[in-house]
Amino acid sequence: MNDKMIGPASSLGRGALALRGVHVLIAVGEIASLIYLWTCALTGRRGRALNAALVVLSIEGAGLVAGRGDCPLGPLQQRLGDPVPLFEFVLRPRAAKLAVPALAGFTCLGMVVLIVRGRRW
Repeated sequence: MNDKMIGPASSLGRGALALRGVHVLIAVGEIASLIYLWTCALTGRRGRALNAALVVLSIEGAGLVAGRGDCPLGPLQQRLGDPVPLFEFVLRPRAAKLAVPALAGFTCLGMVVLIVRGRRW
């Protein structure tokens, strides 16, 4: 666990802590959606859960476009007094900055695999 998570969390206000919690839940949902997308792309599974995962990932993609590559919750997080980007709790700052484009690329690749393999099945 990163030291940033222990120290500054105690000095954050309720709004910042609440946003941090919501942000973590959103991130978990997005990672779960990405994992499910790849599971379906590789196994040929289809259904409502895949549709839900695609909606979640598409909304995240739209948010990243609106944020010009950065999480759209970042400015709100900073306004509430939480200066630490979410990925910096688990990654070094340079790796955290690369995480968003890497995950976006991995998502797009998963969607391409899903489409290409879907035509074969």
